[in-house]
Formats: sequence, C-alpha cells, structure tokens
Amino acid sequence: MAETPSKMISLGTKAPDFNLKCAVSNKFYSLQELKSDTATVIMFICNHCPYVKLINEGMVKIANDYNDKGIRFIAINSNDVATYPEDSPENMKKTAERYSYPFPYLFDESQDVARQYDAACTPDIFVYDRNLSLVYRGQFDDARPGNGKQVTGASLRAALDDIIAGKAVSAQQIPSIGCNIKWKR
Repeated sequence: MAETPSKMISLGTKAPDFNLKCAVSNKFYSLQELKSDTATVIMFICNHCPYVKLINEGMVKIANDYNDKGIRFIAINSNDVATYPEDSPENMKKTAERYSYPFPYLFDESQDVARQYDAACTPDIFVYDRNLSLVYRGQFDDARPGNGKQVTGASLRAALDDIIAGKAVSAQQIPSIGCNIKWKR
C-alpha cells in the first residue's frame, strides 16, 4: 500500500456538482440534492483500503453524531473496479450495509468527480460550508494502520464544531494519508 497524501487544494474552492448513483439505493443523487444548509462533508473512500477500513466505524459514529446538527455526509468511491473488484458497486452495498452507513455511498465510475475535486487518496475528506465553499480538507484524525493511535475523528470534529459554533475553521490543517485512488489505465 503506497501512502498518498491529500493535495490540500485551496480553501474557498467551490464544490463541483455531480450526479452519481448510490450503490445501496440504486438512485442517482446530485450534490444540490444532498447538500446541507450548514455544512457538507464529502469523503472519497473505498472498500479495500486499510486506511478506510481503520476509520469505517469512526466515520459512521461522526456522521451519526453530526447529522442531527445539520451536517450532511456523502461518501464517494472512484476506484477502478476492473483492477480492484472489491470496490465494485455490489461490494460497496455490502460494506455500507455491514457498517450501517448513515450517508449515501456513491459510485464515480467515470472518475470525473474525483478529478474535479482533485481527490488523491482514500480517505480524502472535504468539508464545505453552506455556500459550498471549501473550509476544511485533511485528515480524519491521527490514526493510521499500525500506529496504535485511537480512531476519534478529532481533526474532522474540530472543523465541524467550529462551523456549528459560527467560528472560522482553522487554516492549520493536516493532510489526509491513505491509499492512492486507483485510476483507470
């Protein structure tokens, strides 16, 4: 597994719209349909990555904790399923059901959405404010496979707490680290 950092695109970048199919419901959703009037968290994840596997339960917990506070969560898988069949829509559905994802798990088959967001790794996490301007991009927390640190979601929670409190999110943000997105050849 090659450790790949997120690209840390410019804060203030506008979220590109999309129309992607949910692996669980088989319905198409756009960002405009799913976004929140408070904040929207977009997480590029997949099924096979050990970095994502490590935080799966933490992602569910944080989404459950913040859904009632008006924060929406969206997960997107952009990996090439021809070379990584574990990331297929069928397996996405199984993963979403196994962990009881409280957010849609969308499949970016063309990989265009990952390119538009400049996503580089899984997990790659982006938080947008009510105007869909980027206010946070970075790590979930300090936990990594094998480093012994507990999964808390502390970095993401701090950003979301600032948004809820009406405060500016700190610009001091640590890149996410994960497996690179598996691009089609």
